[in-house]
Amino acid sequence: MMDLGVGSFVVANALVSRQARNITSLRWKAALKSISPLVFLGFARLISTSGVDYQVHVGEYGVHWNFFFTLAAVSILTSIIRIHPKYCGTVGMLVLAGYQVWLNFGLNKYLTSDERSGDIIGQNKEGVYSIFGYWGMYLIGVSLGYFLFHDLSSKGKIRSTQVVKVWVLAASFWILAIILDSYVERVSRRMCNFAYVMLVFGQNFQVISILTLAGSISHDKNLVLEEAFNQNMLGAFLVANILTGLVNLSVDTLSASPLAAFMILVAYTFTLCMLTGLAHFSGVRIKFW
Repeated sequence: MMDLGVGSFVVANALVSRQARNITSLRWKAALKSISPLVFLGFARLISTSGVDYQVHVGEYGVHWNFFFTLAAVSILTSIIRIHPKYCGTVGMLVLAGYQVWLNFGLNKYLTSDERSGDIIGQNKEGVYSIFGYWGMYLIGVSLGYFLFHDLSSKGKIRSTQVVKVWVLAASFWILAIILDSYVERVSRRMCNFAYVMLVFGQNFQVISILTLAGSISHDKNLVLEEAFNQNMLGAFLVANILTGLVNLSVDTLSASPLAAFMILVAYTFTLCMLTGLAHFSGVRIKFW
């Protein structure tokens, strides 16, 4: 679930990003200002987990790396290398294809091995090299978001056409994910390979396709909780991380009974929804992308 969650966070941000909406990119000062909180959160997580001796799986991102650093790195690449949303999809596919070739020619063996050199890249090899995969994922998401927004703003477009497009995209991504997983390389969030990226897009567009179909049948307003999460995705993600950490510090999750695990999940979900809802009603919004 967490493996899909981090990829889904990148895709969701890409689909509604400034680039996807064809809004002028931020200037350098503004871009650095938007990235700096992510870097701060990355170091805050590193210091806090080290300070309380929190269990961290080094094989996920590396010794010092975490997902906040990955988000910051993708944002930096997007700010430095400015690509028109029309071409983001092509560039994203090329980045993923090149990265996958690199993986198949030996990088995957290095990333899955216990070998770690003394330099910062070697210590955090999983997190550093997976940036290429997440950047490719983000660029494809920008392109898809741009064309979906462009179509919705064009006159004479029928809503049912949008529903069909999203369903076709969902099916296409799932087919690509299965082919890549079977014949190229198994899905790996750790490396953020091509198969993983397609799996994340397949899962996300499957959800979007169901929601667009429901929206075409019912024209009711969005649920308040949906609006709350949509307006504060990074804030909700941050709170979810903190709650997960608190649970892991206070409960022996490996030995928890099924009933205890279920009750913990219910309490976790309720708390996350309540805090996100309160932030929405209070006008608090955390957005750095």
